[in-house]
Amino acid sequence: MKNTHPQGSAQTLAERITEWLTFDNMHHQWLLLAACFWVIFMFMVASKFITLTFKDPDAYSAKQEFLLLTAVPDVGKLPGEKHFPEELKPTGKVLSDSRLVQPLVYMERLELIRNVCRDEALKNLSHTAVSKFVLDRIFVCDKHKILFCQTPKVGNTQWKKVLIVLNGAFPSIEEIPENVVHDHEKNGLPRLSSFSDAEIQKRLKTYFKFFIVRDPFERLISAFKDKFVHNPRFEPWYRHEIAPGIIRKYRRNRTETRGIQFEDFVRYLGDPNHRWLDLQFGDHIIHWVTYVELCAPCEIKYSVIGHHETLEDDAPYILKEAGIDHLVSYPTIPPGITVYNRTKVERYFLGISKRDIRRLYARFEGDFKLFGYQKPDFLLN
Repeated sequence: MKNTHPQGSAQTLAERITEWLTFDNMHHQWLLLAACFWVIFMFMVASKFITLTFKDPDAYSAKQEFLLLTAVPDVGKLPGEKHFPEELKPTGKVLSDSRLVQPLVYMERLELIRNVCRDEALKNLSHTAVSKFVLDRIFVCDKHKILFCQTPKVGNTQWKKVLIVLNGAFPSIEEIPENVVHDHEKNGLPRLSSFSDAEIQKRLKTYFKFFIVRDPFERLISAFKDKFVHNPRFEPWYRHEIAPGIIRKYRRNRTETRGIQFEDFVRYLGDPNHRWLDLQFGDHIIHWVTYVELCAPCEIKYSVIGHHETLEDDAPYILKEAGIDHLVSYPTIPPGITVYNRTKVERYFLGISKRDIRRLYARFEGDFKLFGYQKPDFLLN
């Protein structure tokens, strides 16, 4: 009996120690398990935060551009008023970081148009009816849902070639004969005016729409040179019908026997009563009427406005936004041909009275302001 009691005590102690160790291990296991659950929970929270912040890089980029846009001072905007065209919504197309700033330029151009269109003081210079004359200027590519408004003397021949290829009339730009480009019975380019009213409205609302502009006065110089000096496409009516009509009404020196001069041309365009001659000249006036009269930018919401001066950047951007950059390329642009030439402008306007230049500017002021071209004070003052 004396020997069994200590043995039983020892056994009991051993069992208690085993139970304590077992409990201690289980306690550590529970602590470890709780710690694991805590880590998993924190990871899930962090993961959710990361997902919310970065799941849509395009939306982030668009938001960033939108914020930048609101900081740009706008002409004619009322304090605290913000208006953004529907076309400014993100397209969903991914751009590299190096090109993030590029779309902002085109967004600013559209916003400037919206601001000027709302300026009541410029209403007569910025608004026009979407008439048959305007619809005749807009060429249609149904296959790729594109509308292009023609603004002559701004590189439009090349854009028409692009659309001709897209419409399938010719396999490549190089294969299009020059005499076909402007022959609307052969070039396969339907005009928007050829559709019914319902079809016109549908295309205006849903198609990608664009046109190109350049400095208004430099465009007039180009039109004068092309139609009255060089006349490259054998269009005799400009020299033999239109030029004499302008000379008869606007030449001051009646003894002057030279052909039409740029001064005559400027006086005709700046005359507030020029329309009676315009009616006689018919559609030939498209080479020198305003962009407003040609394309109605306050009435039609264009997707992109390209500038002739930055055509090397604008042409690829337009093709990309229209979704056709993998199908066709804009023809090579000769170096320096699109650069604004102030010296040339000064030379052509040399000797023309300030009164006549101011009257010319008064007619084209809407174009200068709508498209962000600087007022030519060096000619006006």
